[in-house]
Order: sequence, then structure tokens, then C-alpha cells
Amino acid sequence: MSDLRSPQDDEDTELERLRAEVRHLRARLRAHPLISEAQGLLRERYALPDAESGFALLQRASQQYNVKLRVLAGALVLAPRPDPRRTLWFPRRVRRPEPRLTFDTAHRARGGNRGAMLSAVLSQTLAVMDAGMGNVQTVDRAEGGLRIEKHTGLSADFFGHVGEEGTACAMAARKVAQVTVEDVETDPVFTEPAREAILRAGSRACHSVPPATVSGACVGMASAHLEHPVPGLTAARSRTLAMLGREAGEWLVWYDRAVVMDALEHLHVLGRGRGGERVRRS
Repeated sequence: MSDLRSPQDDEDTELERLRAEVRHLRARLRAHPLISEAQGLLRERYALPDAESGFALLQRASQQYNVKLRVLAGALVLAPRPDPRRTLWFPRRVRRPEPRLTFDTAHRARGGNRGAMLSAVLSQTLAVMDAGMGNVQTVDRAEGGLRIEKHTGLSADFFGHVGEEGTACAMAARKVAQVTVEDVETDPVFTEPAREAILRAGSRACHSVPPATVSGACVGMASAHLEHPVPGLTAARSRTLAMLGREAGEWLVWYDRAVVMDALEHLHVLGRGRGGERVRRS
């Protein structure tokens, strides 16, 4: 059977591979200062001989609880300093059960799988909006703004991290409310570079839904992008997406207070048990 692939197919595949590699490198560069800060904290806190030992402790706790290295480093930097006399970092913490997600019909997020939960949020948002492009972001507590976690059909290069102005998702985060952009070409919410990037991706309309806490704090964003201008949402779609936002927000809060804090506790135990010894990566 002959190979039906054309030279253009091979070029497109190689181009996509190179783009993915560039995105990965950019993500690592963005995370580097935060992880370096976390390494320094661990080195000082547990009298470690070098920064590499701090990274090794982060890596072990990250792998043990399946928490992204950057998420763990950010939590470490923002958490109050543990009492060095106590074995437990958070002795009065109550670990609550994992919230149920009605939209995660495949139950992929069970067991605290953050990546699976965010993928389910994206899939459901796209299904409700009948859209082929979109992304999910989470609030970046260390740097502010929104950081992309999952995406399809949109470049993560431009929207890897967005600030508090200039995009529909930024407005939705600021208002903690759903935002519909009926026509990307004319809506004043976008900066011109953001508008150009979205139009170049083939998006002509978008809708953003903020996962939020019970108290009304935004913890992330789910956005769907459509290939043609759209009128406002129907009441039924808006209600479905509002429920998705509430459930996703509750789950993300639970994850930070349960799984991430479990990882921090483990990190504290590892650090206390080293007594200043060198630690190697696993």
C-alpha cells in the first residue's frame, strides 16, 4: 500500500511539532522564576546544602500527589511559614470530600485529577456552545491574571498568560460573570494585538464563563470560540454554563485545600527528615 502523505503533510506535522516544542520551552521559562523562589525557600527553611536539593524535594512531592510543579511552587511561596517545631504544617486542617461534578459524565476527575477536571470543563463548555475552539485558564495567584491550562484550536503562545485588561476572559474574571462577545471584529473589549490573534485563529465570537467560589471570587475561566458572529446566549445555555462554573469553582477550591495542601504537608515532612542532607532528583 502506497504512502498517501504528501510533502506538505510532512511539513505541517514538523511545523506543529516545532510549535509545541516552543510552547513547552516558553512555559518552562515563565515558571522558572517561581520555581527558583520556591527552591530558595526550601533551602533556607530546611538548611539544604544547595538549590538542587530544594528542586528534588519539590519534584518528589509533586509526583507523590500528581500536582503540577508550578502549582506546588506557587502554593509554597504563598503559604504561611510552617512551625518548625510541628510535624504537621496545617495541624487544624479539615480535609473535605471531593465535590461531585455533574458535567464530568466519564468521571475522569475522580481522585483529585486536576488535568482531567479542566479537560472536562473545556469539553462541556465547547459542547454547550457548539464550538470547536476554546481554552480553560486558572487564576495565577503568584503573578496575577489568568494562565492557560487547556486549549484546543487556539494558540497558547499569545494567550499563555493574560492580564486584567484587553480580553473577554479578563473582563469576565473582573466582573465574575459570563461575558459574550458577539463579534470579535468590532467589540471594544479587546486590545488590537489580542483581537488580531483571535481573528487569525479563525474565531469571530466568544463566550467566557468564570468558575468561582461560593463567596464570589474568580478562580479560573472557560472560554468557547466560534467561527461566526453570534447573538446573545439563550437562557438555557446560560444556566447550564453557570452551573458548570459553580461546580468547577467549588472543585478547584477543594483541590487547593485538599490535594495541594496534602502535597505541601508531604514536602514539609520530607524537608524535616533530611536534616540538611543533599537530595537528588528521583
